[in-house]
Amino acid sequence: MTLKKIYLPLIVGAAVAAGIFIGGKLNFSDKSDRLFTSNSKKEKLNRLIDYIDYEYVDDVNTDSIVDVTVNGILENLDPHSVYIPKEDMERVSENMKGDFVGIGIHFYTYKDTVTVIRAVDDGPSDKVGIRGGDRIIFADGDSLFGKYINDVDIVHRLKGPVGSKLHLQVYRKDTDQILDFDVSRGIIPIKSVDASYMLTETLGYIKVNRFAETTFKEFKKALLDLKSQGATKITLDLRDNPGGFLTVAEQIADEFLEDEKLILFTKNKRGNIDKSFATEKGDFENGEVYVLINENSASASEIVAGALQDNDKGTILGRRSYGKGLVQREMELGDGSAVRLTVSRYYTPTGRSIQRSYSNGNKDYYDEYFERLESGELLDPDKIKVSDSLKFTTPKGKVVYGGGGIIPDVFVPLDTRTQNETLLFLEQRGLVSYFIFEELEKDRHMFDDYTRESFVNEFEVSDDLVLKFEDYLNLRTIANISFQAYQDEVKLYLKATIADQLFGKGVYTEVFNNDNNMIKEVIKLSEQLQGN
Repeated sequence: MTLKKIYLPLIVGAAVAAGIFIGGKLNFSDKSDRLFTSNSKKEKLNRLIDYIDYEYVDDVNTDSIVDVTVNGILENLDPHSVYIPKEDMERVSENMKGDFVGIGIHFYTYKDTVTVIRAVDDGPSDKVGIRGGDRIIFADGDSLFGKYINDVDIVHRLKGPVGSKLHLQVYRKDTDQILDFDVSRGIIPIKSVDASYMLTETLGYIKVNRFAETTFKEFKKALLDLKSQGATKITLDLRDNPGGFLTVAEQIADEFLEDEKLILFTKNKRGNIDKSFATEKGDFENGEVYVLINENSASASEIVAGALQDNDKGTILGRRSYGKGLVQREMELGDGSAVRLTVSRYYTPTGRSIQRSYSNGNKDYYDEYFERLESGELLDPDKIKVSDSLKFTTPKGKVVYGGGGIIPDVFVPLDTRTQNETLLFLEQRGLVSYFIFEELEKDRHMFDDYTRESFVNEFEVSDDLVLKFEDYLNLRTIANISFQAYQDEVKLYLKATIADQLFGKGVYTEVFNNDNNMIKEVIKLSEQLQGN
């Protein structure tokens, strides 16, 4: 029996809830004739919550009622108007801000102990000598091990004000010692540029995973660095990028578009139109650009791709993007929670909206990935549904369509080798990472002679390691797993995961790109254009 194949697409922008402020006191007299004297819809809801709070026979957590209520309200709006509860705000804000205060480690809670996978380069932990494989057992005297410890508790204990000291006691397995470290907490970046390097002598590559506050600064640094290495062409990889800040998308598009070119315009419920134009600040206006997108490229990713496509700038490669053309604004609700409410629609320079329909409800909206898969669209561009009523034309006469994502100029089908359902399932369950961690623990020094570059170019996963992975899985699952039919794909996942744990996410991306059909296509296309 083989492991049942399960497709786990990246669901982008899943709708959660919306919030409202509930407050006020009520007169609960049975003879109250003032119950609905106010015509305010808010007052009606306020009174209901207060009746439940004060009069209902059992104790009820009215906070949870409010959450459920606002979820119901927002479900009747659109899939992207979302409520962010107070307990989630810090995490969400950090992710979009692009940094947080901490000690700078990637860790697992491994066998009930906080175990360092890798210290962030030049971060506080890296500077004092903490390294992969170390077990943090005490932080300022508090234990960080045991079956009741969880990631939330760990993060809470490791975080603190910038510059504050944290005394750690660490067990180092390979020397069988307990070591003491005093770490000064610092600002730790959450990088949104996963990787940047040269694909060929003239073609640079930048992978952006989201559009956060720090993204443009990271992107600009990578762009200038690649130019200094001789890049006259850039591949901007926006695959699986769910979006983020609109202004950051505008800044990145501006790097490629000439002065006064329209990037996009937005329109609100009152019909007010706000246009955004490129400036003369762009550092790559004369270079070639290739943008990679797929079915999970959404929102700000689509703004960049649409702006370039509609201005006849560069080439868009991949598969039809997600189809999100709504703009949200985050609004605080006074209790630490917030709502991101859709306030306008955006349109590409030719005037097309790429927002796909959500008239059949949120479930249907988010399940469209499976519809694309089943229809064959992810493998055949002729299966993409377009409407002549949503046809637009670029200044140079290229036909483009609205109504459901950006359709690429060059279609690249889903790579069913690396998108193998079983491997995706194992990776997303963390089983690949756990296996590699345990293998590294046996002898981390075997990789001491590898640099990032030599690992990517020279290291090969052995057949023996694949067999060990099979045995590892068969001891932990009810399935009898065999990788005989796709050994090369398994080796790619294992090598990329080793690269990630030793060197960081950028090397993971580079390993995968070495055998990626879309990367091969962009290299071939860039060489063809150069020949012309």
